[in-house]
This record gives sequence, C-alpha cells and structure tokens, in this order.
Amino acid sequence: MDLLLLLKAAIMGIVEGITEFLPISSTGHLILASELMDFWTKDKSDLFVVAIQMGAIAAVIYEYWSKLWGAATGLVSGEAKGRHLGVSLILASIPIMLVGLTFGETVKALLFNDISVAIGLIIGGIVIWWVEKNPPKVNAEEVENISIKEAIYIGLIQVLALIPGTSRSGATIIGAMMLGVSRKAATEFSFFLGIPVIVGAGVLDLLKNYHIYQTGQDWTVFFVGLIVSFVSALILIRVLVAYVAKRDFMVFAWYRIISGLIILLFALTGWRLW
Repeated sequence: MDLLLLLKAAIMGIVEGITEFLPISSTGHLILASELMDFWTKDKSDLFVVAIQMGAIAAVIYEYWSKLWGAATGLVSGEAKGRHLGVSLILASIPIMLVGLTFGETVKALLFNDISVAIGLIIGGIVIWWVEKNPPKVNAEEVENISIKEAIYIGLIQVLALIPGTSRSGATIIGAMMLGVSRKAATEFSFFLGIPVIVGAGVLDLLKNYHIYQTGQDWTVFFVGLIVSFVSALILIRVLVAYVAKRDFMVFAWYRIISGLIILLFALTGWRLW
C-alpha cells in the first residue's frame, strides 16, 4: 500500500471539503493541488475527483436531511413549503445539466488550465467585491421564500460554474444575493443546488469509468478521499453557516483576486513553485 498516495488522497479530500461550498472555486483548487502534489494518473485522478465531490455533497444531505426530505416528499404530498422548495431546486438544476451534458467535455478540454482558473478567480472576486459594496434589498430571508422566478435565474447563473475558477458556490450565492436573497438563504440554496448536479454527474461518471480502478489500492484511495471530504465538508458547512450569519464575503473577494493574480503571474512567466 502506497502510504504517500493515501496521504495525498486525504489532502485532496480536505481541499474539496473546504472549497466546495466556499465562493473560491473548488475545481480550481483541486487542479492546483493535484499539480502541486503530482497526484496519480490523469484518468484515475479525474474519477477520484468524482468521489470527493460526492463525499462533500453527502455532508449536505446529512446536515439538511429533514429539510431536503420535506422538499422531496412535498413533491408527492403537495405540502406547500416542501413542494415549493422541491420545484425550485428542480427548475434551477435544469440549465446546468443541459449545458453540461452538451458542452461539458468541450469546456473541460479548452479551459481546464492555470490561466483560465486565474481569470475566473479574479473576475469572480471583483463581482463579489461589487455586490458586497452595493448590497441589494433583501426580499427573501429564508430558502423557502425564494420564488420560482428567482430560482430559475439562479439556475441560469449556475451555468457559469462550468468555467474553471468561477466557483459553483460563488456563482449561485452571489447571483442569489443580487436577486435579493439573504446571504444565509443564498448559501443554503447553493448547498442544495449542488446535490442533483454533482450526484447526477458523479453516478454517470462512476458507471462509465469504474473499471479504471483495478486494484484494492485504487479503491482504498477512492474511499479515503470520499470519507475525508465528507468529514471536512461537514465541518465547513457548520462553520460557514455561522460565519454568514454575522459577516460578509469580502474576505473571499480579496482571496480570489490576490490568488488569481499570483496564479496568473506564474502561468504567464512559466515560473514554478514546484
């Protein structure tokens, strides 16, 4: 058993768990972490990313089980609040699923590189800074108060997450805030929106490519990443919910801008830190 590989898998799981729900781009950080550590072969690494993303989403399902169950059963029972949330999530998920299935592989081939990540980080940081400096009037305090129209708009904004460095969480949270959704409700809705997108894509990817893992070590690495990402994401979710109740996202705006500029500098000059 390659213990160094297991350690790298755990680190990747931590990176995913921490960054998946912050507005700083989990994909961008995973690309950089993978390059920094020279993590695994590309085909195995790509499938591994599916595992750790599903681990992070499992943390959302665990933490918000009662609310999500209410949304699911509300679609059948007709209970108003649950049905409204369920319909909102379904409609908001459709755009990225359609665009992702149609253009996902093309985007991955063209834009999964350091420069794209850097530009996405910088632009996203500027948008977050602007929204926090010019906060819209809040008209939806709780996630159940988000209108169907607002949910569809948030879903359209989520399509931007296909671009590396943009951040799915960043796009959906800030997009929702621009529409008048409170920071807390926007954050929760972003959590929930990740479920159909990541689980759907993850299951399809696993069914298509599970044969890539041919040894016990391969699957051990897979499950180490999944478990570590679940635990780290669960901790992050609880910390983030407490954070947004009292503070804004300005720190993430500056983090994105500064880290994006640093990455862009190294990418354009050919300098390497590793």
